[in-house]
Amino acid sequence: MEQQELGIYVHIPFCKQKCYYCDFVSYSNKCEQVENYINAIKKEISSYDFNKYNVTTIYIGGGTPSYINSKQIKSILELIKAKLKNNKKKFEDIEITIEVNPGTVTEEKLHDYKETGINRISIGLQSAQDELLKQIGRIHTYQQFLDTYKLVKEIGFENINVDLMIGLPNQTIENLKQSLNEIIKLNPNHISVYSLIIEEGTPIAKLLDEEKIQLPEEEQERRMYWYVKNFLELNGYNHYEISNFAKKGKESKHNMNCWKQEQYIGIGAAAHSYLNDIRYSNISNLEEYIKNIEENNIEKNRRIEEKQTIEDKKNEFMMLGFRKIEGVDISKFKERFIDNPIFLYREKLNKLVEEGLIEIDLNNIRLTNKGLNLANQVFEEFI
Repeated sequence: MEQQELGIYVHIPFCKQKCYYCDFVSYSNKCEQVENYINAIKKEISSYDFNKYNVTTIYIGGGTPSYINSKQIKSILELIKAKLKNNKKKFEDIEITIEVNPGTVTEEKLHDYKETGINRISIGLQSAQDELLKQIGRIHTYQQFLDTYKLVKEIGFENINVDLMIGLPNQTIENLKQSLNEIIKLNPNHISVYSLIIEEGTPIAKLLDEEKIQLPEEEQERRMYWYVKNFLELNGYNHYEISNFAKKGKESKHNMNCWKQEQYIGIGAAAHSYLNDIRYSNISNLEEYIKNIEENNIEKNRRIEEKQTIEDKKNEFMMLGFRKIEGVDISKFKERFIDNPIFLYREKLNKLVEEGLIEIDLNNIRLTNKGLNLANQVFEEFI
């Protein structure tokens, strides 16, 4: 039997300072736990048998993975490498990404990353305007980003993503144009552009409630999105997923595999996994996560979110497929589920076509431009 492809995600939940919009499980006040946490992560990695799979991607996210000692990142990857000695894909050919933030990266850290096999760096910029960065609680300036980018290039990393955000408080189209013009001068091969989402309980939600900040109108935010799309496409970037743009062949394999409904294992507190048709996550309480592992109760950390039926899988395949600009691949759906999605979902699809949200050709079912603006309405049909 052919080995199934697998991604590995490692969650590092430590930060120098939590951004005002951040709703992820991350901590800026628990540095004394880093060593215990890294030991716990390594024990969790050791509990998995990866021989049944062909691991093709590894992603280290956070938090801010570049905030902690790079020797600790090295030790995690060395353990994974040892566990993958029989892997079909050679370790040096696996896409290995780490998220870094300006203000937390040094030359020594980057050398350690390079040495240990990391070959893709994702840098959190968000905006080229210092005043906007300050308003969302980022710890760095634009100049620090430029210094980090330069260092990353000098040390020999070619595969680089830059994160940008739209819909920020007081952000104008002019700000966005300036950010994009600055970024393309650097010529990264991947750019992710996310809309600011206000999550309940975050400092930015409080500032909004108190009317201390003002967000752009929805129409303005959509104008920003379409400006980004047109600008990046004109400058040689392929818009391959709702929020992602890449030079040819430089799409994020890790994310693409998630959108193709491939399997992945999440390591660490609050990390999510998708394995054998089951979606599960680790508990988010840091101390409890560590304690359970120290007491050899790894299973106590896991919470099953969903055991998928075949109908669940089909619906999810559609929903994830619509995130990709090329849309749902009809032949891949048939290959995986036998059914023809055009027939299976004929009522939903007819409705969405009539509403102008999707279009269908011989090979794919994809969002229209109107559908890109109203993607959640399409997703809701398949939840």
